[in-house]
Amino acid sequence: MTNDLPRNEKLPLFNPHRPDFTCQIEATKVPPIDAEADKWFNEALALEDPEIYEDDRDYKRIVQLTRQAAQRHHWKAMLNLASLYLEGRDPDHGREDAIRTVEEAIKLDIPAAYDRMGTYHMEGIVPGGATRAYAFWQKAADMGSPNAMAFLGEKMKATWDNPRESFWANVPVATKMLECGFAQGNGEAAFYLHYLYTREENKRENKARALAILHEGVKLGSVNCAGALVADFSGRANHEDMLAPFIDKARVERYLMLANALRFNPLRRFPNLDKVLPLPPAPLPRWDGKRETLLKAAMAVTPPKAEPKPSAASQRTGREHLDAAYDFRESNNITGEKNTPFAGYWRPIAPKEMEPVRAHLSGILPHLYLPGEPFDQPRYPAGTGRGVIPDIMWQRLLTVHHNHGAVEPQAVAGLSREVARPKPHRACEADQACPVTGTWQPWLAPEHPLRHAVNQPWRQTWLTAGRHFPDPKRDWLLPLDPDELTWHLLDSETPNLLQAWEQV
Repeated sequence: MTNDLPRNEKLPLFNPHRPDFTCQIEATKVPPIDAEADKWFNEALALEDPEIYEDDRDYKRIVQLTRQAAQRHHWKAMLNLASLYLEGRDPDHGREDAIRTVEEAIKLDIPAAYDRMGTYHMEGIVPGGATRAYAFWQKAADMGSPNAMAFLGEKMKATWDNPRESFWANVPVATKMLECGFAQGNGEAAFYLHYLYTREENKRENKARALAILHEGVKLGSVNCAGALVADFSGRANHEDMLAPFIDKARVERYLMLANALRFNPLRRFPNLDKVLPLPPAPLPRWDGKRETLLKAAMAVTPPKAEPKPSAASQRTGREHLDAAYDFRESNNITGEKNTPFAGYWRPIAPKEMEPVRAHLSGILPHLYLPGEPFDQPRYPAGTGRGVIPDIMWQRLLTVHHNHGAVEPQAVAGLSREVARPKPHRACEADQACPVTGTWQPWLAPEHPLRHAVNQPWRQTWLTAGRHFPDPKRDWLLPLDPDELTWHLLDSETPNLLQAWEQV
């Protein structure tokens, strides 16, 4: 029955006057990211670079890579695949396939899938209208979707209600939603937050706070934040309304160039913005006026990937082969089905069997299966039983980077600048003062639940020697103790903004 489909899930009605909101972090709710699938996903994004004329993009390859990643339950790839279907990029799949792909993601409790389904209801892709759309967006925000938080937070930040125009007065909850969205790297949440900060008492202090959150929003890729700073540093009719301490045409020029870059490619991020465009009172470094110089200096940096050494798995063939760049890590995905629920590497286990049987199964290497393929049927080893082992379970193994724990944030090609690793490697605890001017990358252990919210190139920061590292709770609004982090120096070269790099 269609009423049982996730698109028709019965959800509580949107309540704009809810009394409270609890911040949830999306990265802790989604399925674990398979490293090889993430590589395919990033390759697909690179092939859709706006710098490539649309008619010249290889959409057949883009769909293939995105589908490969989606088949391993890469949640972002699943949603991108749905978008590709809706755009008609795959002749064999259309609107209904897009909806079913999002529904599959909903079954995995992916917050962003609820957000997407809300959009489908609002846009008429799924019949339901605004009432169901807002119910899905509310569910997405409660589950941890920063996009839904930014959207609903903006709707509830008003000082009076006007349901006809879709805004309501619930500033306390709006603030919590927007701060939670910002904590997860959502630049639009930063843009809406700056309005709320300027309303608070202690006008001078909160002007500075609003200015800072706009600047952080530019780092996170918000064209609206960049545009707001262009307007502010240009001067306003009433100087009392300015957030900036003074008119600054030089800063206007740089923010405008960044705004145009973000408008052209919304995937851009500028975590090292302070290297080329710090907030006052820091002086502006000299600059040659060229777009490529500014963008290259402000974007993330990534170290070159070491050439992987051949592993035992990389020298195997068939289903047992694994690229040398990856290793295996156990996951919590265990199934008793006879067919593969989704693509990936799986191995048999039998928790109810005796030790000799379990030992025998542990010697069976992980095999790569496609969605729906029948699993093999292991048989009892000699002397322990006869025939096929009943009650076999199958455990999925994730691929992870085979880099011996190296700090290597993953970025889409063209959206970061490759730099040589500083020698010797320098790492600092969060409570230390920054010992060397340069780009520093925060890093969490592989098993930390917030690692996918922190071990990202957009979390980098440009610091001058002697300054303190950002405090996750104070500066990122992320519920993370600083002592759980380590900071790693990725680039210590003195920036030369009078020397143009290659074309971006």
